[in-house]
Parts: sequence; structure tokens; C-alpha cells
Amino acid sequence: MAVKLRRALDPFSLRRDFPIFEQRFHGKPLVYLDSAASAQKPRQVLDAMTHFYETSYANVHRGVYELGERATEALEGAREKVRAFVNAPKAREIIFVRNATEALNLVAYSFGLDNLGPGDLVLATELEHHSNFVPWQAIARRTGADFAFIPVDDGGELALDSLERFEGRSVKVVAVGLVSNALGTVNDVARLAEWAHARGAIVVVDAAQAAPHRRIDVQTLCADFVAVSGHKMCGPSGIGFLWGNSELLHSMSPFLYGGHMIRHVGDQETTWGELPAKFEAGTSPMAEAVGLGAAIDYLNEVGLDAIEAHEHMLVSHALEQLGEIPGVTVYGPPADSRAGIVSFNVATASGAPIHPHDVAQILDLDAIAIRAGHHCCQPLMRRLGVLATNRASFYLYNERAEVDRLADSVRRAQETFA
Repeated sequence: MAVKLRRALDPFSLRRDFPIFEQRFHGKPLVYLDSAASAQKPRQVLDAMTHFYETSYANVHRGVYELGERATEALEGAREKVRAFVNAPKAREIIFVRNATEALNLVAYSFGLDNLGPGDLVLATELEHHSNFVPWQAIARRTGADFAFIPVDDGGELALDSLERFEGRSVKVVAVGLVSNALGTVNDVARLAEWAHARGAIVVVDAAQAAPHRRIDVQTLCADFVAVSGHKMCGPSGIGFLWGNSELLHSMSPFLYGGHMIRHVGDQETTWGELPAKFEAGTSPMAEAVGLGAAIDYLNEVGLDAIEAHEHMLVSHALEQLGEIPGVTVYGPPADSRAGIVSFNVATASGAPIHPHDVAQILDLDAIAIRAGHHCCQPLMRRLGVLATNRASFYLYNERAEVDRLADSVRRAQETFA
């Protein structure tokens, strides 16, 4: 069953595509507000993967028999869908990986180990998920390079005027998320990339929180590498992709070694295959790639512009509703500068803080699923002066009334701990 084109996003209709919402929890319909962690899967994705397993499963790029060729065509067809989805110049620039974390580690190791040294500077932002922070921290330590971060201001946006302090330094890498997974802040990557490229640095973008919710064009983004996870964009777990500038990819050493990624193995020396095989050692995630391709078809048919507009409506309503509750502190920028993510903390009427885990458990009793924790952003949590927050994240299947249920449940949490 194909999803129909819609001028405006209709979450009531879309929810019928997602089997997870047929269940009830604690006797109530599910309000799933944790899509920033992982999105739910529509039947179109589940059916595409089942069909591949039932009709076309074989290892790819190996067998010359028809079934193997059919599987290879399915994998490479999914790669072409990814290429078009992010407007990459060439399909061979799309590297399939397990997730954005693996993609970012690939760049950190393959580029960083060969190109960084003492006196060089690696910059990440204070908003980064650990996946675009810790690998660069570790590679800088191994190579003798310096590591620093671009701070955020009190409103949860990057303080780009702080870049002045790095003038005259040998900046080699700038790592930045397009959308913050903790605050929803949308970063001006193009402006940061212009600054970085003027100093000869590469720009590595974590787009895991952006790709499911807004259009991405790697050519206008001006980045050198872009990492995306499939499971956050209605696709299966176990697959993501890295887009990279082909000249840089050609110059880099492989990240993993083994089958498929070689051209010739000699007794003492081995040469590597062409892109993308060079970075895709071992058996490919074939069914997962088919599922990712189906997820891209689904998002394209719903319309990324419609998804972004719908989420903006939801996050605006959430900021308004939560802002009216005494004792609730909301973190991050205004609605116009953020994606569909709201992080907040809750205190009782007397001012006593309620731990985010306790808030999340009370909300769970109302069948509302949110995230509570540091969201893999401990440097940012220190900047905010907290150990953890509650995080509600919205997607195409969420409704305005669910925001009202969230606010009502937060009030119940306050009453419970009063």
C-alpha cells in the first residue's frame, strides 16, 4: 500500500501506516515522543524488507547467478535513492555504514590519523552528540593535535563570534551537527563551513537529527562529509550512510579491512577497490539498505517540507504549553531556530526539582514516551548546569493533541511529587 501524496501533512492518516500505534499501553493510546532517539517504522518499510528476504536475498557483488544479481541491483538501487535524497553528485560517494556513529568514526580515523599532527587544531561544537565529539577528542590525543570546542550562548545557539579566538591557528577539522539532538538548535553550517574552508579545514556534519525532518542538499551545505542514521528516518536499525567528497575519499585509507574492499591481495601488499567498496568491507547490509530505500520513498511521498512545517507547529505549541506551567524550565532557542525537539526540567510548586527519570516514569503511566538523561551530550549538559533533562521529540505521526497530553502529564508529575 503506497502512501498518498498530501498537500498538508495529516498525522491521523499517517499513523495508520505504523503498526506500533495499534497497541495500547497502560490502557491508553501511545504518545511516542522519542523519535530523536529512533523513529517508528511504517508498513511500507517493513513490507519492502520482508519482500526482499522472501524473493531476492543473496550476497551482493559476488555471485553471477540471477538471484545474486537481483540482490545487487536492490542494494545499488537503494544507494541511488540515498544519492538523490541528499543531492550528492555521484552514487559512489555514498558509503553504507551501520549508523551515523560509524560514519563519523570512519572519517575521524581514516582522515584524522593521516592528516593531523602536533600544532593542528580540531574544533567540535558544544552542542555535539558524543559521536561527533569523542572520536575527534580521541584522534587529537593520538596524533598530538589540539582539541577545542565552539561554545553555545545562553539561548542554546552557537556563539560563532567566539571563532575569533582561533584565528592564526592551524585548524584542520570542524565537526558540527546540523540539528542538535538535545535542544533542537538548527546550526548555520554553511556559514561555519565558509569560515573553515577559508582556513583549509574540512567540515564534518552530523545530520542524523536533520535528515528525517528537513531537506538536505550536500552541495549547498558546503560540507566535506555528512553522516546520517537510517533508523531515525523511518528506516531499519543497522544501516546509515556517509556522504563524502570523492577527492577526499580517494585520498583516505580504509577504515575496515577484509572482503569486498580489495582490488588485489599480494603476499606482502594489498591494493584497495574503487569507491564505495573501499570503505564497505564485508557483507553489505542488504535488506537494511532496501528498507532504507523504502523509508526514503515514504518520506519523499509525504514531503519533507510538509514534515518540517508540521513539526514547527508542534514544537511551537509545546513551547507555549510547557512555558505556561510554573516550575518548568525549557532549554534552547525559540521555535524559529529549532527543529521538533524540546528539552525541559520540572520542579514542584515549592521549587523542589524532580529528577528527569522520575518525570519520564510518571509520563510512561500515561503512555507518553519521552527521553530522560544527558542525551549523549554531557559537555552541553555542563554548560546548561544540569545533569540531565527531559526531552520530547516530534515526528510526522505526532498530533497537536498529544502535546496537550504531554503538558497535562507534566502537571500530574508535579502533583505526584508535591
